[in-house]
Amino acid sequence: MESRLEQDLSCPICCELFRDPVLLTCSHSFCKVCLENWWEDKPLKTCPVCKRRSSRDNPPKNLVLKNLVETFTEEKGQTAPAAEQTSPSPQQPECSLHSEKLRLFCLDHQELICLVCRDSRTHKDHRFSPIEEAASDLREPLRRNIKPLQDKLKVLDESRAQFDEAAAHISLQTKQTQTQIRAEFEKLHQFLRDEEESRMKALREEEEQKIQNMKDKMAAMSRDMEALSKTISETEEQLRAADASFLLQYKTAEERLQRCPLVEEPQIKRSDLIDQVKHLGNLGFNIWMNMKKLVQFFPVVLDPNTAGPDLILSEDLTSVRKGEWQKVPENPGRRSDGFVCGSEMFVTGTHSWEVEVGGKVWSVGVFGEVQRGADTKVGVWSICFTDGKYSAFSTTGTVKSLSVKNLQRVRVKLDFGTKTLTFTDLDTNTVLHTVTDSFTWLFPYLCTCDAPLKISPKSITVTE
Repeated sequence: MESRLEQDLSCPICCELFRDPVLLTCSHSFCKVCLENWWEDKPLKTCPVCKRRSSRDNPPKNLVLKNLVETFTEEKGQTAPAAEQTSPSPQQPECSLHSEKLRLFCLDHQELICLVCRDSRTHKDHRFSPIEEAASDLREPLRRNIKPLQDKLKVLDESRAQFDEAAAHISLQTKQTQTQIRAEFEKLHQFLRDEEESRMKALREEEEQKIQNMKDKMAAMSRDMEALSKTISETEEQLRAADASFLLQYKTAEERLQRCPLVEEPQIKRSDLIDQVKHLGNLGFNIWMNMKKLVQFFPVVLDPNTAGPDLILSEDLTSVRKGEWQKVPENPGRRSDGFVCGSEMFVTGTHSWEVEVGGKVWSVGVFGEVQRGADTKVGVWSICFTDGKYSAFSTTGTVKSLSVKNLQRVRVKLDFGTKTLTFTDLDTNTVLHTVTDSFTWLFPYLCTCDAPLKISPKSITVTE
């Protein structure tokens, strides 16, 4: 018995008596140092015995086990050799009323009693059982009743591990999203910086051109003023001459005045000034119009939280391809068979989107709910390519073969007004398949087993 007890009080890793034992959620205990050494350089904190993942990086101390080890060590050092030992019998509890040993269990009152209690009127005509038999009988229903709780604890422990993984995934998603947001804004910032520099350059060039034009006009005006001043000075000098001298030079002075007619007075035209309207009029709108070359609009955006673990989405969430298996949370709505859904549920109006397809196995369509009388049914409607053949699949399970060849672009159009869903070959503008049903809500979806599928952007127009 001592050997068995010593084995129970020994660490499964070092096989020595526990030193500072700690308790994992799976109920296994280990020396604190042994567990830390075991976990060193391991990516996942798992139990060395059952391999279940620990929900805590710093498991709590097992004080009860520590006290048992200390007690066992003290008693082992104080007791005689095993051959001379005698096991003391456990202390038998006594009746608080009669100070007699409690030897029976009253099945009616569900309590321990002594022989005097059995003969008293309090327990008259009651049923009794020996303590050992009663304990054995009552342990079994407790074991049965505790089993669902143990199972529930196990499920909750597994769920907690999933939530830990989900929290780590959320942090990873946040970092990835932050990086992509910064990259997208940097593109917009760079565009605005380039646009600003282009417009400032155009303004500087216009300023230089029109200032030079003003300088040219001022130079011409200076030359005209200089000629006029010279003519005026010479004529005024003749006017001051004596009469005989004046008359001798009169003819010359008159011809000089006729050769220098009054020039037209120069005026500043509106075109000589900076065209501020060209630079400032609807400035923000014009910048936005130029930004259309940079910005794209996609009628359907894929939701990465619905993508299978084997799918990789593009940074702008508009294309999907097959890739390496990834560790992702098993949240509702996520499928593991190559599917990814659109982010928006359609319930009214008209919607259309175009998909570039390719690869050996793919499917493009919608899934959702239809109302048929008092019943509602969830189904899938799609265009598929598999085994080298094109087909239309509907929720009823029927498959319609399509005669199209080398399909590269598919348009999906959904009209809740006419309750129709149409698939069209964009390259030939041929309707491939039409479904009419009482749709209540629908989600777009893509499915691929190899090559990428991509949502095409819509052209952006502005109306006044």
